[in-house]
Amino acid sequence: RILVANRGEIACRVIQTARRLGVETVAVYSEADARAMHVRMADAAYCIGSAASSDSYLRGERVLQVAADSGAEAIHPGYGFLSENADFADAVAAAGLSFIGPPGSSMRAMGSKDAAKRLMEAAGVPLLPGYHGEDQAYETLSAEADKCGLADGHPVLLKAVLGGGGKGMRIVRSQGELLAAIESAQREAAASFGDARLLVERYLDSARHIEVQVFCDSLGGAVHLFERDCSVQRRHQKVLEEAPAPGVSPELRESLGAAAVRAARAVDYVGAGTVEFIADASAPDHFYFMEMNTRLQVEHPVTEMITGLDLVEWQLRVAAGEPLPLSQPELSLSGHSIEARIYAERPAANFFPASGTLRHLATPPEEGVTVAPAEVRASTDGLATRVDMGFVRGDDVSVFYDPMVAKLIVRGPDRAAACRRLHAALGQWQTVGLPTNVSFCRRVLETPQFLAGEVHTAFIPQHHDALFPPTPPPPPHLMALAAACWVAEMQPPAAHAGHAAAARTAGSRPRGRSSWWRSLPRGRAAPSARRLGARACGARRSSSGQPRMSPRPPPRFTCLWAESSCACPSRTSPPRPRRVRRRRR
Repeated sequence: RILVANRGEIACRVIQTARRLGVETVAVYSEADARAMHVRMADAAYCIGSAASSDSYLRGERVLQVAADSGAEAIHPGYGFLSENADFADAVAAAGLSFIGPPGSSMRAMGSKDAAKRLMEAAGVPLLPGYHGEDQAYETLSAEADKCGLADGHPVLLKAVLGGGGKGMRIVRSQGELLAAIESAQREAAASFGDARLLVERYLDSARHIEVQVFCDSLGGAVHLFERDCSVQRRHQKVLEEAPAPGVSPELRESLGAAAVRAARAVDYVGAGTVEFIADASAPDHFYFMEMNTRLQVEHPVTEMITGLDLVEWQLRVAAGEPLPLSQPELSLSGHSIEARIYAERPAANFFPASGTLRHLATPPEEGVTVAPAEVRASTDGLATRVDMGFVRGDDVSVFYDPMVAKLIVRGPDRAAACRRLHAALGQWQTVGLPTNVSFCRRVLETPQFLAGEVHTAFIPQHHDALFPPTPPPPPHLMALAAACWVAEMQPPAAHAGHAAAARTAGSRPRGRSSWWRSLPRGRAAPSARRLGARACGARRSSSGQPRMSPRPPPRFTCLWAESSCACPSRTSPPRPRRVRRRRR
């Protein structure tokens, strides 16, 4: 029995593999996630606190107490929350449980970016020119920035020593910007990680973000499972990931994999990890170590798709003390896979996150299988579509957590086929109640540069006009409904008392071609509502001057503004009372 110390799609993902292997699972949840999908999937579930992650998913002592109470033998941390907390990993081991991840010592070695870079330098892993020292005085940081090329007009990057997710990170292009950038990055680093220290590196304007999946066991075995490209990013966070990386030759792939394995061995790593490299987009043969993520990555499904493996199963077997299931020569890469992260957000508003209820959610049908032989993965028989979900219709996307709703992963025999398949699958995605980035991801896939494999970390700002076109006007029938709802909302509350009476007068079920229109407010506001709606729908007028609806009116809607405080009858009118016929005496 294992406890999954996470939520959302990664918790569901771990539970699925555990169930397939016959392993019981225990879920933990906050008060905001009481009806969440992972809670319903697990064999047992325990509440560990209120909605804020600081009072629930980040409370390691409560997770350990649940593990003891439930009889769990191991803890899977997923990603985020406690997954890279070295103290928690040590506490799990001290409690006599298995931590499905690396030991705390490996996390500490890689958790501090400056210490990690010194280790990588000793292990022969290539590094970007930069400063990783302890002296944080402005004069020192300024002098090191000049050495990295700032004095010659080349930009530099300030990064928090304990940073991640783009926090505590600033790009500096001139000496005049340096002081303000250092102060800002230090404040953000101190607030986010409790450590204001920074490191300085040369910044590549047109860079490729290439990472390598590694796996190590406790018996000394270590392999790499090839590379992924995660260059298309917004706000230093990934949007589309693919494997293998476009334009990477077999020789470069071998060099990347060997460097990643050396990095993992340097810290006595155990379990699944990802070594991230940055490369010049114009010359990817020159790659440099960035950092190592000591956990399973969000984008691990694309690696599963091209290798035909279940990485969560590998995690469970390695944590049980087993050797790696396959050696390096036995691993093969076939096909091409791309993943789109589906976020509840507004891309046009700088990807501002959204929250609310998923009133409707329809996803493309899943086809094919992840675990498939190499000859199948490389052929049209290996076409696959996979959806990793953490929510279902009716669930709430909370303001307290990451707004990722799901991951959509496809596989094709080559990159072009995978792009076509993902574009078609995104076209089948339907969400009502929350804005998403689905249309944005489709536009990325439509750009000739992406289709040609010309990806880099500045891809989104460079193609801003193509990715953020002007918003088209809404369809006429939606304008009609919006006008009617607006008119209804402008009425005093007492006016709604007449709506139900008017509806009873008109009959319980409106008939005729304009029956959908009879659901709109009646009474004093009805003429203006009709006029606005008819004008928006392009209705003709009858001989009496009243709007005459088209023969094929739009479908009837309960209320257009389901998320607002709309005062239309569908939300405010009382239920229709039952009519009682009295017998005359």
